[in-house]
Amino acid sequence: MSVPHTASAPYEVRGMRVTDHRFTVPLDHSAPDGETITVFAREYSDAELPQAEAEQLPWLLYLQGGPGGKGPRLLSFGGWTKAASRHFRILMLDQRGTGLSTPANRQTLALRGDAAAQAGYLTHFRADSIVADAELIRAALGSEPWTTYGQSYGGFCTLTYLSFAPHGLRESLITGGLAPLTGPADRVYRATFSRVAARNAEYFAKYPQDRALTTRIARHLETEAEYLPSGERLTVRRFQMVGSFLGGNTRVDGLHLLLQEAFVPTPGGDRLSDTFLESVHGLVSRAGNPLYALVHESIYGQGEATRWAAQRILNEYPQFRPEAEEPLYTGEMVYPWYFEEDPALVPLKETADLLAAKADWPALYDPEQLSRNTVPVAAAVYTDDIYVDRNLSLETAAAVRGLQVWESADFHHDGIADDGEGIFNRLLGMVRTEPDPDSAA
Repeated sequence: MSVPHTASAPYEVRGMRVTDHRFTVPLDHSAPDGETITVFAREYSDAELPQAEAEQLPWLLYLQGGPGGKGPRLLSFGGWTKAASRHFRILMLDQRGTGLSTPANRQTLALRGDAAAQAGYLTHFRADSIVADAELIRAALGSEPWTTYGQSYGGFCTLTYLSFAPHGLRESLITGGLAPLTGPADRVYRATFSRVAARNAEYFAKYPQDRALTTRIARHLETEAEYLPSGERLTVRRFQMVGSFLGGNTRVDGLHLLLQEAFVPTPGGDRLSDTFLESVHGLVSRAGNPLYALVHESIYGQGEATRWAAQRILNEYPQFRPEAEEPLYTGEMVYPWYFEEDPALVPLKETADLLAAKADWPALYDPEQLSRNTVPVAAAVYTDDIYVDRNLSLETAAAVRGLQVWESADFHHDGIADDGEGIFNRLLGMVRTEPDPDSAA
């Protein structure tokens, strides 16, 4: 199937040649003659190369983390993109519903009708649809089987690609993104809550003064009304979301810097500073990526309902409860109360509940196909990753024929922000060697 495709004239940005692409794809790939949406992608190549020479380079499709995140907006090559631009034309995809692709948010979803209609629409926004989009885009660009680089959720999409469209892949690189192939969402959260608790302990060992400060902020929020710049009251459980800092090497110390600016003296006593509240708002609002909250748990849904798995499993870990004596920071989990407290999500609460209750999700992976995989694949697994559990990752790696693992304790989930060039070069070198196809190293 060919799809309509438009491309801008190339333009240059700080040593990069940039072209904007728009593709018209089916909303539902099982009904190719039905409703369509637009998917946007941005091409980057080295402007120092003559255009004709750059156009001869093979394509690399970057599948970003998420779900619900748009492709990175580059202002110059650096990190892994600097390394990749030596070998490839890089395509940054705005996965359906994000960025400049047809958007999916509280404003646009209202056009679909009631909550049931909105939920039905959003069933087409998981990895299976993203991979089907990618294959149509690859054909529209006239590309041979291409290289994919999947970070976090992008790795989940890569496993779907390897399952259902391996003919479209030359080789695949994955960082922090080996999803469990089977089992309920519950096992994911049991594993990650344990790792988040350990990461909290590590953080407070490094910054012991922040233990009392964190508890002070929590108790303050229970008794004093503090409001985010968007107008809603900041609750303890929403404050705990700033634990997203704990997922990275390059970000973890930012939590300490944030807490240092928490309180200021006022005529009515100490209050949370405007600076602190502004920073917290940027961390806890989903206005910029509402799709993340709407479909987050569905990325683990295969043949059964997720039923707000993170909230159910959190109840097994009382140290994360807001009323705990010394509450811990949470991670990237999504809870039903997000849709009661975040103005960007409040109108979508019923829609989110319907998605959480959906029990007939189709399979995202084909374990049998993966067991006979022939596409070269290399994956970075981070030992202490709090978002994608190391043990579950290695379980998946062992189930994918020929997948090579590089495990590192030197990085957390955002490793490519720390040493993107080194990690990319290492993985690319691994897929271009000749491993034993029957072993997962």
